Formats: sequence, C-alpha cells, structure tokens
Amino acid sequence: MTIGEIINHDSARGKGFAARRWLKFAILACTVLPVVAGLGAAPARAEYPEKIIRIVVPFAAGGGTDIIARTTAQEIQTDLGKSVIIENKPGAGTIIGSQTVATSEPDGYSLLMATFAHAVNPSLYKKLPFDPHKDFSAVSLIARSFNIVVVNPASKINSIADLITEAKANPGKLNFGTFGTGTSAHLAGELFNAMAKVKMTAVPYKGAAPAISDLLGGQIDVMFTTVASAASLVAAGQLRALAVTSAERSAAFPQLPAVAEAGVPGYAAESWYGLYAPAKTPAPVIARLNQAVAKAVQSGAFKQLEANEGLIMVGSAPDELDRYVQQEEERWRKLVKDANIEVQ
Repeated sequence: MTIGEIINHDSARGKGFAARRWLKFAILACTVLPVVAGLGAAPARAEYPEKIIRIVVPFAAGGGTDIIARTTAQEIQTDLGKSVIIENKPGAGTIIGSQTVATSEPDGYSLLMATFAHAVNPSLYKKLPFDPHKDFSAVSLIARSFNIVVVNPASKINSIADLITEAKANPGKLNFGTFGTGTSAHLAGELFNAMAKVKMTAVPYKGAAPAISDLLGGQIDVMFTTVASAASLVAAGQLRALAVTSAERSAAFPQLPAVAEAGVPGYAAESWYGLYAPAKTPAPVIARLNQAVAKAVQSGAFKQLEANEGLIMVGSAPDELDRYVQQEEERWRKLVKDANIEVQ
C-alpha cells in the first residue's frame, strides 16, 4: 500500500484512527532515526592521554636538566595514568632536542624540557630552525634555580676572591666548563668575566655530566653549574663549592656566600626549567598537562629537590612561562652582544 493509499484509508476510518496511526509512525521514527544517524557518525574522541608520552631533554643524561625532567616524568605519569619516558637529545646548544619537539605532531605526546638556552638562543643565532615562540605551546614554568660555582677539591682556589686573583694573574688560562654555548653555565661564567673584569675561557660540553667529569679529572678549572647537577658531589666532598649565583644566600646552602657578596657586587644569574609542547597542541591537552605539573611540583620528590638543591618550585600557568621567557631574552641579549658571544 502506498503512502497516499494509507492516508485515504485512514481518512475513511475516521480522524481518531488516523491520529493514532500517525502517532505510531512518529514514535517509530524517533526510535529508528537516531540509530541510523549513529551508524555514520565519527567515534567520540578518547580522553588524553591514550599512549606513552615522551619528554625530550636537549642535554646528555645525568645533568641537572635530566634530573628535573625525570622527576617530572615520574610524578606526572601517576596523575596522567600513562608512562612518561625521557629521551636525551644533546647537541648544538639545545637546538637538536628543541627542533625534535618543534616538528613533532601537536598531540601532547612529545614535550620539551626547556631551559635557560631557550631564551638565549635567539640572541646567539642569526637563524634558528624553529621559532622559540611561534613553534611551541607553553605548558608550565616548573622551577627556577640559581647556579653554583664549583672547583676540584685539589684546586688551590678556595673562594671567589681566589678565583678572581687567579684569573687576573693568568688571563685566558683558566677554563670554565659549560653545557654548550649560551647555556646558564656559560653565560653565568661570561657575566662573571664581565663584572669581575677577568678573562676565563669557556669550554663547551654536551651536558653537565661530561663537563663535571672533566672537572673531577682536572681537565678544566671551574664550573658555574646547576645545583641539581652538583649538589650530591659537593655533599660527598668530590667537588668544592665556592658560592651561589643567586642575588642573596640560599637557605639550601646557608654556608655559601652569593657571588655578589663574595667579591662581585650586583652579580646574579638564574636557571629555570619549563615544559613546552609543539605549537597548535589542543588547549584541553595543554590544560591537562599543566594540571599534572601543578600537582607534581607539590610532591615529596620535588619538595626534596627544593630543600636539598635550592630549587624554587613554580608550576605556573602557560602564559606566565611565556612572559618569563620574554623577560629572560631581554635580560641576556645585552650580555651576548657586549661579550661578542658567537656560536662556533
């Protein structure tokens, strides 16, 4: 029977019958149409994360950044419910590791543990293979930290005053190890050169661990290294600490003077650790990662780092990391220019 025949037939049997019949059709349509429509619909997007997350560290394993990254990974994987692994990609002043993340899929599964160099490289290189601002999405400023000036225990240098005296007596002959051109260990040393009016020679390495290894072996004379990379060695007596690079003494090392009070008034140099994702990573993913980091920095593991190594825990909002890095860029641009620091 056609639709027209049904209508005529129902009309002949009365309006009440027709109304009941059409009510049945309406109920059937409401039941069937959603099912049919659902057959062609795309499946709902699964909640992030679905798979392993990697944090790229642009330094060799064993250094201060590596320690912070591994602590972060350990803490956020508990909150996220998925494994978080570390991938060390040292070289080219952090550019190799940074580019790896900049060119990764913006899905939240490749992250960068950025440092001081992220804010300084734009001043060191005429052209980078990525834009530090446009090619990354900020997640969180995890922590800030000062550096610590260390020497081999066999060294005759026992203080900042001794270091200045020795450097002035032997211009260019004292070597200070760095994690690469433009890293915090490098510019902290160059700032010391400029403000103490001395000339020490920077020796670049691919991370804190190989640099410290040579300091222990006597191949270099001094380092302005991160606290995270040297604290345990100082505690064990394998390195001698001379001072901290913060503007004032640190509660974590109350026995150590700040460089500013030990002979170089006004001196201050700071390190930092920030988490980034590739640009265009979905906002809900950034928010989820930020939430996990904010929780992580309150953990016992980070509180131990804070107490023992002088870290200042932050766990900032993404836009706060952006503002902080822009300020750091401006701060160090003048030193890079005045010291004529160039990438070899």
